[in-house]
Amino acid sequence: MRALARGRQAEDLAVQQVQRAGLQVLARNARFKGGELDLVALDGEQLVIIEVRARAVGRFGTAADSVTPTKQARLVRATQAWLQQQRCHQHRSIRFDVLAFDGDAPPQWIRHAFDVGGG
Repeated sequence: MRALARGRQAEDLAVQQVQRAGLQVLARNARFKGGELDLVALDGEQLVIIEVRARAVGRFGTAADSVTPTKQARLVRATQAWLQQQRCHQHRSIRFDVLAFDGDAPPQWIRHAFDVGGG
């Protein structure tokens, strides 16, 4: 399966898993200059930014390993841009999660995958 198709399939599965867990999906594939948010959801009153990663094989590390500090910084910038457009959510606390799909293994949902200073 090509990487783009694998990514789309992983995002579809991620939406299902997030909704089954009781989160409300607010946005999917929100694109901004310099970044994209795969999923934005609400977990109660908390805003959850979910980065969906998929890898067919672990030759270059796991899917979760691919969320580097550079990628984290892009996610933070994209979140700031999203909040500028969605001001009604600016008061919420924010959590950054990673939902990783590695080959045929069960998905790994890493809640609080990384912290942002001051948050």
